[in-house]
Order: sequence, then structure tokens, then C-alpha cells
Amino acid sequence: MTWRFTSDPGEFAEVAEPWLLRDPVRNTVPLTVSRGIRGGQFVEDPLLGWLEEGGDVVAAVLHTPPRPLLLADVPLGTLPSLAATLIERDQVIPGVSGPLAAAEAFARAWWRPVRGRRSERLFRLGTLEAATAPGKARTVPADEIPQAVDWFRAFQQEAHVEAGADPTPVVSARVNREELLWWEDEGRPVSLAGVSAPIAAMSRVGPVYTPPDLRRRGYGAAVTHAATRKALDEGADEVLLFTDLANPTSNSIYRKLGYRPIDDYATIHFA
Repeated sequence: MTWRFTSDPGEFAEVAEPWLLRDPVRNTVPLTVSRGIRGGQFVEDPLLGWLEEGGDVVAAVLHTPPRPLLLADVPLGTLPSLAATLIERDQVIPGVSGPLAAAEAFARAWWRPVRGRRSERLFRLGTLEAATAPGKARTVPADEIPQAVDWFRAFQQEAHVEAGADPTPVVSARVNREELLWWEDEGRPVSLAGVSAPIAAMSRVGPVYTPPDLRRRGYGAAVTHAATRKALDEGADEVLLFTDLANPTSNSIYRKLGYRPIDDYATIHFA
């Protein structure tokens, strides 16, 4: 078995995406990140890798510094060789993110100790249930990118994700693809949600952010419902989202909207 790496997103898509598309639900993040790289996001020296066995791809990973190494739903037995190969390449890995068992297996094989972790749960939509709140949804336009960037940055700080990563390229690209929605009440944005355009009939909602002084009014549920409805209207058969297991309020909201748990994921940060 041989790990191969490239910085060419087109090469990675050609070689590794057919394997990722075997399970687009559990590989939702690698698929959307791969598409984002091809669209001009995450352009800071990406490292895109796949493992070949007998000429077939059996695993795939992506690294977009300064973010953690992103694992697809890879076989656990492939991770010690991945860690060894990255160590040989002197690759700087600040953390690892992926399915819980895979992330933990990589962390055990990595040479640096664990500094902290974030635990998440992947949810899949069953039947979309109603959500009501004052106001209405609208697409974030280009002239409101600065405000959306501020809200993305606030989300990153509060959720302890993508620390140090400038959200501006991501926000700009998602606005261009009409993937960001405001929930607006009395003429002002009160909540924000993203929703990815369908890949293999799969879309993912997130992030969802409501400023602290506007919470507990139903805005987050309403904008999540609107984003979910948008995904369905655009052809998604599967709509997914991740929840922070440390936030029981959001987990309850998403269940009430009709989302059901699939599997646990983790982001593990190294010292």
C-alpha cells in the first residue's frame, strides 16, 4: 500500500473522489472541501492524499493549513502508515478531524500529545418539521460579505473551530454560490446559516450562527429550516448537519426540525 500526495485539486478529484462518492453522507466534509479547493477556497498549500492498494484507492485525506488534517471515512488500519508517511515528509499537522474512531486512531499514531478536542455528531434529515419565528429568509448578497465575515469569525471563536483561519475567502466563495442565508427580522439580519450546493444529491447545512443577544427567539431554528428547504428545493436527497455535543440546546433544536443522528466525529488538537 502506498500513500500518494498532490497539491493539484483536479488530480485529487479525478483519482480520489470516486472512492469518496461511495459514501457521500459520511464523506460529506471531504467532498465539500475538495469542491471548495477547486473553486478557489483553502488555497494555502493544500496537501491532498490517497492510499492505493492493488491499483485501487482505499482511503483519502485532505490538509488545508492552518486547519487540522481532514480524514475521510478511512479504514482504521491505514492510519499508522499515514502518520508515519507524514512524519517522514516533515508535515506540520496542528490537529486531526474526522469520524471519531479514525481521528482517535490517528492521534494515537501521531508524535505530538493531544492538547484538546471538539466532539460533534453528524445528523441526517428525516422529515422536515415546521419552524416559526418573526421574519423571513433571504440570500446574503455580495455587498454584505463584510458582515457575514464578522459573523463567521464570531462563530469560529465561540465554537473553537478553524482558529487562525481567515474566513473571508470561504464567505466570498459561498456568497458567489448563493450558499449563505440571513434570517431577517424588522429589516436586519438576526441569524445566519450556510448550506452547500448538492454533491451526489447530498447537501450539508452549516455553520448556523445567531449573535448571543438575539438567541432564544427561534431565529436559529428558522434559518436552519430555510437552509434545509433550500437544499431540498435544489435537488438534495440527503441533507446533513453537524452539532457540537457540548451544546445541548442546538442538538434539541435540530432534532425538533426532523434531523436524526448518524455517527460521532471529533476534531483533536495537538500540543
